[in-house]
Amino acid sequence: MIVLNLKTYPETIEKTLLFAEIAKEVVEESGVRIVTCPPAAYLQDAAQKTEVFAQHADPQQPGAFTGSVPVELLKYFKVKGSLVNHSEKKLPLEVVRATSERLHMVGLESLVCAASTKEAVDIAQFCPTIIAVEPPELIGSGVSVSKANPEIVINSVKAVKEVNHKITVLCGAGVSNKEDVQKALELGSEGVLLASAFVKAKDPKVFLKDLVAAF
Repeated sequence: MIVLNLKTYPETIEKTLLFAEIAKEVVEESGVRIVTCPPAAYLQDAAQKTEVFAQHADPQQPGAFTGSVPVELLKYFKVKGSLVNHSEKKLPLEVVRATSERLHMVGLESLVCAASTKEAVDIAQFCPTIIAVEPPELIGSGVSVSKANPEIVINSVKAVKEVNHKITVLCGAGVSNKEDVQKALELGSEGVLLASAFVKAKDPKVFLKDLVAAF
């Protein structure tokens, strides 16, 4: 599994739907599951092209909550799930739990980010669909967690699976090439979460096809 967090880079603002189309084409060619996470303004259009998660969701129900992103809105847009608790959008654990539960309540998936093995174990108690382990100091560094800190991948996968073996465990932070993905898979990760390496690639489709070759 590959999750592409497009964030809100200048390239994303200009090319989100192109990135979604690229993901669709590579999925069709490879059969590897690829989830694209566009900015909120593009969710509905991107979801018509490929499998999409939101970058953030809120636990509030639809109502008088200005600026909130209710899970019902995501479902209406045919979005499949949401990132929760990314290091750039940290949440208290009780909000993480509430958001994950609300996503599941309407039939959507939750991909919850954890900065450490301990946080991953705490989050596993909530039974999210997916946990992505991302040491924040390596995000955007170009140095993959699977190489810089392989122990956190090994330990997190083992610890999460001991809590609930059904949770998919990914790793992220600094994933930049096929070798990083291969190493992550060797360490027990079931996929990767990445952002800038894809968004800023000279040829994003060639880059993504190279990543899927690791599976």
